[in-house]
Amino acid sequence: MTLSDTQTKKAVTMPDAQTVTSVRHWTDSLFSFRVTRPASLRFRSGEFVMIGLLKEDGRPLLRAYSIASPNWDDELEFYSIKVPDGPLTSRLQHIQPGDQVILRPKPVGTLVHDALLPGKRLYMFATGTGIAPFASLVRDPETFEKFEQVILTHTCRDVADLAYGRELVEGLRDDPLIGEMVAGKLIYYPTTTREESPRMGRITDHLRDGTLARELGLPQISVAEDRAMVCGSIGLNTDLKEILEGFGLTEGANSEPAEYVVEKAFVG
Repeated sequence: MTLSDTQTKKAVTMPDAQTVTSVRHWTDSLFSFRVTRPASLRFRSGEFVMIGLLKEDGRPLLRAYSIASPNWDDELEFYSIKVPDGPLTSRLQHIQPGDQVILRPKPVGTLVHDALLPGKRLYMFATGTGIAPFASLVRDPETFEKFEQVILTHTCRDVADLAYGRELVEGLRDDPLIGEMVAGKLIYYPTTTREESPRMGRITDHLRDGTLARELGLPQISVAEDRAMVCGSIGLNTDLKEILEGFGLTEGANSEPAEYVVEKAFVG
């Protein structure tokens, strides 16, 4: 029995069910998918929700997934890794249009504008699928209304892993809603750590030695002008917290906005 057959049989009893509308496999280890959006769902670009499937015993298996689509989109987009032995992703990677997934409509998260104080520039630091919340934010007009410049960095092991982000940025230029707003404001800074590419190295190293600022012609990060959002591995989050606080920035939250924020929810 295929996943589609199983999901169809359980569709009636699946809680908070949403229908998959499209699936795209970017590499052997990365895929994105879109699902229907509950009519009542309201969220801030950058937030995440719980996504999942039913286990064999009928209980839901859920993981946190950042919403990659902007808050104005009619559908919801997600970007995921494929873990061969992962409890959820080993099954989720096989979904097809028409299948159903569980989506708990209670968005939360710290990668939102409300958690940051006003500033001139916004840095978005992502590794791997950590680019998902920024895919939402760079398609939101509010991002470009609040900041004069937006720097999106994306670090992956191999060149193919950068495809999702590259296509996202290229598509913004022709976006009827924010194409004109993005022009001259969005800077895309991709790097690889394993496969040879035009720009290699960890973003943390590029920050520490000044390469990032030098290559982009920007001043060193400062409390007065710069804000940052971080989404990646625990190691990246820890290193960037140290670096950003070394520049004098303070971590913020929804209840107490400051100069930078870190997302602590992970896809497993």
